[in-house]
Amino acid sequence: MMENLYLILRGFIIGVSIAAPVGPIGVLCIRRTLSDGRLTGLLSGLGAATADMIYGAIAAFGLSVIMDVLIGQRVWLQLLGGLFLLYLGIKTFLSKPAEEAAQANRNGLFGAYISTLFLTLTNPMTILSFIAIFAGAMPNTASGTPLVLVAGVFAGSAAWWLALSFGVGLMRDRVSLNLMSWVNRASGMIITIFGIVSLLSITKS
Repeated sequence: MMENLYLILRGFIIGVSIAAPVGPIGVLCIRRTLSDGRLTGLLSGLGAATADMIYGAIAAFGLSVIMDVLIGQRVWLQLLGGLFLLYLGIKTFLSKPAEEAAQANRNGLFGAYISTLFLTLTNPMTILSFIAIFAGAMPNTASGTPLVLVAGVFAGSAAWWLALSFGVGLMRDRVSLNLMSWVNRASGMIITIFGIVSLLSITKS
């Protein structure tokens, strides 16, 4: 019992530490929260948390064949991810802030979740990070413990995105249309830069 509690806490810390650094997903979630509300921002973050859980499971359960395939295809994954970041960056930069709060709908919420899930899954650094982290974090104990660790990773990552979307959501009512226009432009530029850096780094792979 104590061992499982220790593992889920360890997984929680891993999940937070991987989700917390501000990258393209963080910028995207902040912008979506300000533009479309907390639920859209939270589901965007949960897409990333799901991807973290998937890679965590692959690393924790020692599915080396799948991991080898993913690493072997990291150039193509990075290309897809980089191009998608460029698309999102340009789309965000050109988007105009809505004068009224967006109506949450299933298609929009599903798209927010899927887009960040795809972006995180196509990030080779996510794969390599989990290999390195789980190599030291996963003890050689009972077969049931990897699942506990993976659950902790998802909980930690999800908790971070919940806190981020809630915190940013508190400022939403104070953001004017003019300021939101600048948020769109700044977010679009940052996401586009991430995409360009991702594509340029392919030549170094």
